[in-house]
Amino acid sequence: MGHDVIEDRYARLYEQPFQLASLGNHVLGVCLSYRKCTPKNEFHQTGLGSMQWIGLSAGKFRESVLTYPFNLLKIARQFKPDIIVGASDCLHVILGQWIAAKLNCQYTADLYDDYETFGLAKIPFVKSLYRRALTRAKVISCVSQSLSHHIKSHIAPNALTLSLPSTINQSIFYPRNKNSMRQNFDLPLDTLIVGTAGGLTREKGIDTVYKMFVELISQNPKVVCVIAGVTDPQCTPPQHERIIHLGKLTHERVAELFCALNVGIVYLRNTRYGQLSFPQKAYEMGACKIPMVVAEIGDMKNIFSHDRNELYTPDSHQSLTSAVIKQLESPCLPDLIIESWVEQAKKLETAYQKAIRGN
Repeated sequence: MGHDVIEDRYARLYEQPFQLASLGNHVLGVCLSYRKCTPKNEFHQTGLGSMQWIGLSAGKFRESVLTYPFNLLKIARQFKPDIIVGASDCLHVILGQWIAAKLNCQYTADLYDDYETFGLAKIPFVKSLYRRALTRAKVISCVSQSLSHHIKSHIAPNALTLSLPSTINQSIFYPRNKNSMRQNFDLPLDTLIVGTAGGLTREKGIDTVYKMFVELISQNPKVVCVIAGVTDPQCTPPQHERIIHLGKLTHERVAELFCALNVGIVYLRNTRYGQLSFPQKAYEMGACKIPMVVAEIGDMKNIFSHDRNELYTPDSHQSLTSAVIKQLESPCLPDLIIESWVEQAKKLETAYQKAIRGN
């Protein structure tokens, strides 16, 4: 996700185990970096329970990947878990189920995305092993209702599936003074600013956004377009004085940028990824209380509305341009119900307790 789970204490992969520990559970999180990094073994303060993180490195030549399953099994045997959660990618979903079987304890999985679209799933036998692991999970938490329905219908009909969109830290994402935020980025104060931030890749639909930028600034000389993030070398932003690239920003700075916008864009393509994902950016912008235009696909079409000019047809820059213009002319602030990580952890705890009891 472009962040170190342990070091940055970032998003779903950190918050779910941390909040479970804060509810009074004893939690061990084990992470493998596929790149060379410094191993970690540390406890994080949680209050009622305990949270230990162990971070392992694949090493310079990835040689330790081969011994990782056995190191993981040794760590799990020492911890003696009641339940194991496989998360982050196909490999860890598979390994989690293998270890649960070895220890004769309950197995669950958390899917922050459709892992079958990840590169690891292209390795021979990985997809079939991944699906087999999911069929043996008692509980599967999914990032979207669309993914939850897909897993229930096509892979694991007997599992308890939960829809738990990756939520946000509302101490970071909240409304701020627009002009103050623009000054932070040296952006013009007396203009309309449209923008977005995140993975600026063609695969996710940024090319549609770029085409919209060109059309929008040709129609309205008062509009400035802003992006932040790492760009796709195969799909670079248009060169124009009113199209500004701020580079990669920290999580906190992304929140400041969103508050500087007149309209924020949440882009997705009409692909399997788009259909089953839940872009966290939707909640981030929504918490900042800025007008938004969102691709009409997957969960997004059920959360946002045409009546509020919030939706556009994926892959259509004409539809996106039309929706953005309407939002600039008659802004509609989002009205979203955003669960906290604590609320989601309570749902997970209830589901895991049922699994441990064998219900």
